[in-house]
Amino acid sequence: MSRSPATFYEFFAGGGMARLGLGAGWTCLFANDVDPGKAATYRANFADAPDAAGHFHQGDVWALGPDDLPGRADLAWASSPCQDVSLAGARAGLAGGRSSAFFGFWRLIEGLAAQGRAPRTLVVENVSGLLTSNGGRDIHALGAALAAQGYCFGALEIDAARFLPQSRPRVFVIATRDPPPATLVGEGPFQTRAVKAAAARLPAALAAHWIWWRTAAPPARNTDLAALLEDDAAVDWHSPERTLRWLALMAPLHLARLEAARARGERVVGAVYRRMRVEAGVKVQRAEVRFDGLAGCLRTPRGGSSRQVIVAVEAGQVRTRLLSPREAARLMGLPESYVLPKAATSALQVAGDGVAVPAVRWLARELLEPLLDRPRAMAAE
Repeated sequence: MSRSPATFYEFFAGGGMARLGLGAGWTCLFANDVDPGKAATYRANFADAPDAAGHFHQGDVWALGPDDLPGRADLAWASSPCQDVSLAGARAGLAGGRSSAFFGFWRLIEGLAAQGRAPRTLVVENVSGLLTSNGGRDIHALGAALAAQGYCFGALEIDAARFLPQSRPRVFVIATRDPPPATLVGEGPFQTRAVKAAAARLPAALAAHWIWWRTAAPPARNTDLAALLEDDAAVDWHSPERTLRWLALMAPLHLARLEAARARGERVVGAVYRRMRVEAGVKVQRAEVRFDGLAGCLRTPRGGSSRQVIVAVEAGQVRTRLLSPREAARLMGLPESYVLPKAATSALQVAGDGVAVPAVRWLARELLEPLLDRPRAMAAE
């Protein structure tokens, strides 16, 4: 017997990567994002979808009311702005200006609940800093809001590196109003030390609502960074002088990694990213290289980090260049058919602000779909 499509709302939708990850077995009832560039990208990629007509709303989530949301969705997905809980940011927490958008979303969930239309399941996706920001008070506040509306909840910390050649750990808080089946509860691969520490800090009243979500471990990743890169002839490489400027930013440890790659006598590809480090009490900009087959976490142009750089070591020579927008899209698991903005900065903004598509697909298949199917199966018995 085939599974009937589950329905969802997608908040802070960006370029629709959560939607892509959920897949064709899901029907989008409503999607929202405030950013014009991301809204245009979303519409460009889903204009021909069966559920496309009129379901996307561009604008501030605070300007929406529950009556703007059609039907009763099985799932509400919220990849709320992360700048204020990011480990790289000011750590203002959920009270910060951008992350306070979460409460605009939560106001809608409360309104839907008052109308008897609360989604059965919620997913709140954010950076790993959500587990510790504001001394742990943010995850407490999120848990308290969920519990007040009758949800039990738990968190998984999933690194996109399990699926893609990009180091991108993210926290997924999954909340449900349905009793979870025993097969979804217990010890699992994504209950990291940070998740366990956050759960241990919960007060007893919230701990009673906590669920230890269990999924199977995904198969080993079988691609590396080099496999996703454009052909050398199809991209623009830095001048030798610009490459030398990158090398000049490297600390001895990273220069040693580069020399070790050169000594291998074969083509070696890596990723370089800039960081601010404190050395002898002084902030210093450094270029850091990795040759482990992974790119560093993709950032957005306005997120405080520069574009990631590709370094190729071959025949004793070192070359560098910028990561291309299409390569960034591949590192997020987007298909080649995905329509990116023409401007590189806009395309990198869409990719860097998104959620890794294969991570969403794994979560949907292993947890969300079994969770939502259980009440349907019980009703059919």
